[in-house]
Amino acid sequence: MTVHTKPLRVHNAGFLLSRLAADCAPLQEYRELTQNSIEAILRLVKSGRQAEGEILWDVDWIAAGQHRLYKLSIIDNGEGMTGQELVKYINHLSSSSTEQSLEGNFGVGAKITAGVRNPLGIVYMSWRDGKGSMIHFWLDPDTKEYGLKQFLLPDGTYALWAEVEDEAKPEIIRDHGTVVVLLGATRESNTVEPPSGAAYPTHWLTRYLNRRYFAFPEKIRVRVREFSRRDPSSWPTSPKVGMGDEGSQLRRVLGQSAHLDKHKVTSGTVPLTGATARWWLLKDDIREHDLWQTTGHVAALYQNELYEMRDGQAGRRVLQSFGVLFGSSRVVIYVEPEPSARKVTSNTARSSLVLDGEPLPWDKWAEEFRGAMPDAIQDMMDELVAGSGAKNHQEAIRQRLKAIRDLLRLTKYRRTPQGDFETDEDVPGGKPKADTVAKPQRGAAPSGGSGGRNADLYGSIIRVGGDPAEVVIPKNIEPEVAWVFLSDGTREAGDLEDKAARFVAPTKLLINGDFRVFTDMITHFCRLYEGVPGAPEVIAEVVREWFEQQLIETVLGIRTLEGSKQWSDDVVQQALSEEALTAAAMPRYNLYGQVRRSLGQQLGGLKNRDPGSAAASA
Repeated sequence: MTVHTKPLRVHNAGFLLSRLAADCAPLQEYRELTQNSIEAILRLVKSGRQAEGEILWDVDWIAAGQHRLYKLSIIDNGEGMTGQELVKYINHLSSSSTEQSLEGNFGVGAKITAGVRNPLGIVYMSWRDGKGSMIHFWLDPDTKEYGLKQFLLPDGTYALWAEVEDEAKPEIIRDHGTVVVLLGATRESNTVEPPSGAAYPTHWLTRYLNRRYFAFPEKIRVRVREFSRRDPSSWPTSPKVGMGDEGSQLRRVLGQSAHLDKHKVTSGTVPLTGATARWWLLKDDIREHDLWQTTGHVAALYQNELYEMRDGQAGRRVLQSFGVLFGSSRVVIYVEPEPSARKVTSNTARSSLVLDGEPLPWDKWAEEFRGAMPDAIQDMMDELVAGSGAKNHQEAIRQRLKAIRDLLRLTKYRRTPQGDFETDEDVPGGKPKADTVAKPQRGAAPSGGSGGRNADLYGSIIRVGGDPAEVVIPKNIEPEVAWVFLSDGTREAGDLEDKAARFVAPTKLLINGDFRVFTDMITHFCRLYEGVPGAPEVIAEVVREWFEQQLIETVLGIRTLEGSKQWSDDVVQQALSEEALTAAAMPRYNLYGQVRRSLGQQLGGLKNRDPGSAAASA
């Protein structure tokens, strides 16, 4: 007997579209439409019906020429669709002309992103075997439902698709291809203009596509029309007008790989668990930041697209976790998961990758990369450190901390049958083991009031007392310290700005030598020792040494709390954050006295010239 199942239907597709669109990244509609065009061309190329293809982001010259309205369109000379196929693939939420899969095309991207952000509609014009067809996907203002707008045909009937005159066919389309026009929110919406707040208004779309794609297929050329003039009233109304005179040009989009290979000093790969890290060491002074991501960053690479890109401050922190402590603006790392090792897919928003249903293991990959640091990157960092002239204070600090080594280790306990203490878990705490521990008999009535354990119906069967345990002395791992300065290139502009330090797991501590708390104290003592030969250099190193010790003690102390019940990994990270380490550097009363005594031994006493003498003698 055959069992029949009624397929699942979507009752309120409009709500689902809007909800999914809310999770999508800004500008994602341009990726979705570009990817659809790439796949339409590749189907022809792979079948041998066409040698190469072209994708053009341009003005819809029909609206521009007839109404002087500027609507952004994407044109490709891929395989195209018939009118019936347009209706089938565009008016179904999860439908695609390519095979749908979790690893490939979902069939929802363009409808979600472009559809919701262009409520007036998206017009599709497509040619197959020389015959053109058109549909209009929109948000019906009356019913508030997404779907296909009906056309009134010349014979007085209505249809979901209509035939298109050849005059509407762009130049790059011959017998097959597709045009998608973004109408925006209203008839007057200029969808060619950059989104509000775009950093590079002339190149906004070029830059987005370059940063989104690592590379485009070899047989496909992608171009974007750009207008250097910001006033649309000066824009042309026809593509035939000389582009140079009208401030318009077609710019080639190549993807990040072309830029990185052009400006690299060297590059290579590092094998990781289930992935490969591609890295580039870039030249010092690179321009074209308005067209590509030109400074150091990290991203995941999958099917020639870039996901989870971290640049700026976020990228610098990730690069430092990969071991690139200095010169991170010159290093780019793309980690490419190996699909053969694990199941790789992206989220619906196409913003992040997932491995076997889990987030990417960035921490593990960072640890492995640190252990296999490429020589070229290590040499670059060594060169920066050698030129900084910063002295190493760690041996002196280590000797001083020996006296309080036991105080820097907080007591912990672990279960063992021979232990002299009792503990309920492997956390700080415990008490001497008693000779006898009274336990209530099973089923005995509890004594006392109704509060505490007795409020629990099953409190009477909970075992009283803890397990035998012994003291564990945790091993402290002193952080490796590096002072960083803007002047010698070990710190980059904007990094650690007005912050004291950054802890980079597992053992690196970067201290900002330009932090004003440090420089103010150096300036203070330089005034007091004005005229003393060699005083500025000695003062700078003494002040830094004592602040360094204060920060090292903070890191050592916080790390002894790791693994405690109240100190989860997230809480420990907060306690070692840049803000927390800055707070640790702010107490100066006792530190001032230590600096003054050290300087007195090396440069001589200050007598009555030091207004802080009371602090030193207190």
